[in-house]
This record gives sequence, structure tokens and C-alpha cells, in this order.
Amino acid sequence: MSRPPLPPFDEATAAEKVRLAEDAWNSCDPARVALAYTPDSQWRNRAEFLTGRREIEAFLRRKWTRELDYRLIKELWTFAGNRIAVRFAYEYRYESGQWFRAYGNENWEFAEDGLMRRRIASINEQPITPAERKFHWPNGRRPDDHPGLSSFGF
Repeated sequence: MSRPPLPPFDEATAAEKVRLAEDAWNSCDPARVALAYTPDSQWRNRAEFLTGRREIEAFLRRKWTRELDYRLIKELWTFAGNRIAVRFAYEYRYESGQWFRAYGNENWEFAEDGLMRRRIASINEQPITPAERKFHWPNGRRPDDHPGLSSFGF
């Protein structure tokens, strides 16, 4: 299975890869997202270490069961060869109604077939009020005309 665009990346293909990842994550579909990773992909997400699609899918299922109304924006930071660095922010709420905004950075490494074999994520979050929310679009893909991450000064 191949997952274009393939490395080595240029600015256009790196940005495309970032947007495709954002779109998949905004689907909140763990099985769909997990298919972007190699079968033996290595993850560090905060202090949690995962190996392989099965663990990734289970992690995402847990995540989106508790993180409701999830909206994510990713932005290309830099790239070289088969690696891409991304910064991101996402908003979600707990069942209690408390909203949060999470900020972070990811380092990605891709196999030759375009599947991600390594993901290292560092994430911080803070509670926000509903009035402080910035990401307003229907569930799913962020519309092309919705502001990107830099537009918000994050």
C-alpha cells in the first residue's frame, strides 16, 4: 500500500501531507487515521508510547470517546527528506461541558511508501471558555476558507 505524497518531500508535497493528516484526524475515525501509519509504527504521544496500528487505533478510539467536538488545525513547520515537523492546535470538550485548547508539535518520519513510521508528539493544553473557542466549522474537514493556525497567532 502506498500513501502519496511520497518522500523526499518538497514544500508543496510536505504541506499536502500535513493537510491530508489534518483531514484524517478531523474525521475522528480511528481506523481511517491508523491506515496512514506503518504496521509497526512507533509513537510517543505525551508520555504514552505506542507500537503498531492496533495500538494507535485503540488510543484514538479512547481519545475521541472523551474528547468531544474535536477540531484540529495543523501547519507545516519544516521538512527535509522523509521528515516533516508540524505544529498544531485543537479544541475539544469533555462530557461535563468544559472546553480545552491543546497546542503542540509533532515530528514525523515516513517510510518510502509514504506511510508514517514514527510520530513524536509534544502537547500542552489549557481550559478555555466556550466564548474563547476559535475553531468553528461542522464536524469533519476544515473548510478551505477557514483561517489556518497562523491566522490566530497561535
